Amino acid sequence: MRVLQTHVTAIAVAVAALSGAATPAFAQDENLVIEEIVTIGTRGKPRSVTASIAPVDVITASDFVAQGGVDTSNLLRNVVPSFNVNDQPISDAATLVRPANLRGLAPDHTLVLVNGKRRHRAAVISWLGNGLSDGSQGPDISAIPALALKSVEILRDGAAAQYGSDAIAGVINFNLKNSDSEGSVETKFGQYSDGEDQFSIAINQGFAIGDGFLNVTAEFAEADATDRSVQRDDAAGLIGAGIQQVGNPAQVWGTPEVDGDIKLWANFGTQISKNVELFGQANYNNKEVTGGFYYRNPTNRGGVYASGDNLLFGDLTGNGTGGCPADIPGTAAGLNSAEFAAAAANPNCFHFSEKIPGGFTPNFGGEVTDKSLLLGLAGETDTGFGWSVSAYYGENIADFFINNTVNASLGADTPRNFNPGDYEQADTAINADFYMSLTSDINLAFGAEYREEEFTIVAGQRESYIDGGLGSQGFSTSTNGFPGFSPSIAGSFDRTNTSLYGDLEWRASDDLLIGAAVRFEDFDDFGSTTNAKLGFNYTLSDSAGIRGSISSGFKAPTPGQSNASNISTQLVGLVLTNQGVIPSTSPAALLRGGDVLEPEESTNFTFGAYFAIGEVDVTIDYFDIDLKDRLSLSSDFSLTEADRATLAGQGIDASDIAEFRFFTNQFDTNTSGIDVVINTDTDWAGGTTTWNLAYNYTDTEVTKRNPDLLNDSRKRLLEDGVPGTRWNFTANHQMEKLRLMGRWNYYGDYYDNEAGAEFDSASTFDLELGYGFSEQLDLVLGARNLFDEQGEKTVKATNGDFDGGAVLGLPYSQFNPFGFNGTFFYAKATYSF
Repeated sequence: MRVLQTHVTAIAVAVAALSGAATPAFAQDENLVIEEIVTIGTRGKPRSVTASIAPVDVITASDFVAQGGVDTSNLLRNVVPSFNVNDQPISDAATLVRPANLRGLAPDHTLVLVNGKRRHRAAVISWLGNGLSDGSQGPDISAIPALALKSVEILRDGAAAQYGSDAIAGVINFNLKNSDSEGSVETKFGQYSDGEDQFSIAINQGFAIGDGFLNVTAEFAEADATDRSVQRDDAAGLIGAGIQQVGNPAQVWGTPEVDGDIKLWANFGTQISKNVELFGQANYNNKEVTGGFYYRNPTNRGGVYASGDNLLFGDLTGNGTGGCPADIPGTAAGLNSAEFAAAAANPNCFHFSEKIPGGFTPNFGGEVTDKSLLLGLAGETDTGFGWSVSAYYGENIADFFINNTVNASLGADTPRNFNPGDYEQADTAINADFYMSLTSDINLAFGAEYREEEFTIVAGQRESYIDGGLGSQGFSTSTNGFPGFSPSIAGSFDRTNTSLYGDLEWRASDDLLIGAAVRFEDFDDFGSTTNAKLGFNYTLSDSAGIRGSISSGFKAPTPGQSNASNISTQLVGLVLTNQGVIPSTSPAALLRGGDVLEPEESTNFTFGAYFAIGEVDVTIDYFDIDLKDRLSLSSDFSLTEADRATLAGQGIDASDIAEFRFFTNQFDTNTSGIDVVINTDTDWAGGTTTWNLAYNYTDTEVTKRNPDLLNDSRKRLLEDGVPGTRWNFTANHQMEKLRLMGRWNYYGDYYDNEAGAEFDSASTFDLELGYGFSEQLDLVLGARNLFDEQGEKTVKATNGDFDGGAVLGLPYSQFNPFGFNGTFFYAKATYSF
């Protein structure tokens, strides 16, 4: 009720503002409703959006076309207010596959489907995701090219009873084009106001094959890295002191470079007999992503240049007889001192400024390969009994690299570029689905599914994880910034599960639709779970109705979350700190409250209404999600020497780890909110304007926790890490050949843990002009974030207590929900045939 009371005034004002339009979109006459038809959320007959039991957003291909970017995650963010995705400039593997959040929950709380079939998850585990996404492992939405899409359906309701694990926040279903003759070529070129380019060229073509179709999409894209940093004070001081080879700027903040982004997708189906259809889909993607890391200062980077407050010299004699000093201050003056010059001239002593005098900033990235294949048969008997069987295999590989860094324990012999290893994810699924009409008013669907997930860690090159000999003298072992995977932690970890489900829809009367679902799943590693859902849709009049649902749900921990170990370099108290993630059942974790991971369990409740006020169509839906035994990474714990010895016995080299964390289930959350969608049309100015307001308010509260495992900082990240309020207002005016689109986007305030402050709300404005030269050729010019909004500056958000530009070279929040790159201008040409 608090949510409804807080926001009902704003909703009422929005409805009133749109009520003066001319042409109703909801009802074309008193008996006929014309809307998008959806298949998500029901296993019965396809239904209109308002006739569905749960709220569904339908994003058409034209909604994606009316934008200039090349990343499907960003395109979705721009039109769905409850969907959040950040740029992730320095986020380890999250830079390769950016985590996206629906309704304020983790990325792997949203189930992703393609043509109604579960999409495999990415290999990347987001170790650094601004708290809310930490430790998540969801699918890579950016792998799907926009030109391949016919529509996207977003089910804003829990649906684990219908689709299985992960469907807690909702379900996103990407429907691929299925034309057998139409095609188009689309080229895009865009440039940020600071000069960085993006471009893509894509082709889509449908072919008739037998009594069916083959629809193919190919896309090639590249994007320059962006840089919005300013020079750090410490780097400027080094340059002023005469230290050589200090970069300007020393540290780059921006979106990564994307090179050779190839996407190949196919969707096909054909009749092989009167009542049997062969169908399937496939994709192959490959891209290389390169991002930046934190600057390593030559006076104070521990384990490389310094030990404590003093410079770190390696005694190359190996027996302590080299006469190397241990008391030269770690300052620019120390580097310029006569004592340092004498030590550097001593052949028995080594300091890394002899090899890399100005410090260094590692470049981290990877080659991401994604591929999948689905084959199936479907049919329907003359009596109306329908069936479908399918098999799916999906694979995602993140082959990491880290360049311009060192394994400090190798001293002067260290390579500068490393292959630290791979993460690999492979999913296999076999489905059998059936449906039938028990009566004219009752539809039954049932089926079974077998799934296997396998997560593999591939060891890196030897130099990326070994102690090269200087480790005992305080030099860090393994690659600095992202240690390589050693053979002792490499391996494959798998899990299988089987499930049975039943789904019933009953048209109880002309006005009342009731739906129920139940699903049983059995996992080979932690047992079974049963979930159920009950919902209704009641028509009050030709233009109004109410709907609601209640359901239970779950999300199983992935094999990667249960088994992976990792070391990341994070900023803790403005000090670069190596933080390790260790298995939750390791002895060091057990001593701090770790345990065997269990599934997360949810209870979802939704209630909403749809109606027309004059010529304005409105849907309002309230949701409430109780999540028990929520899975995330714990708070950080200091690592003792005893812990290091224990982990060494498990094959985990913890010599470079100052702090560690692990996955834990030991806290609960409640997420509630409201979604409002308002639409209408206006005939004026020689054409028709379509008006749309989409509004989302989401509030998350940690309702139970162990403060030792989830401290106050982590609690605040879960509650405030993404904007609580999002909305966009879009006007799209269509004339005979000319169209004009304007979109106003609002992003509420949010918390940035690294800056340690709450950042104010902000708005951006998008503008696009399109002209159809012919039925085949269409040209577009546009600007995203036209007024160059980059968000509140860190020094202002922190009231001067922390100046991100001076300390880190970053004047803005790196977790800005709309990015901090500023205005993006673009041109696009589409030729259809």
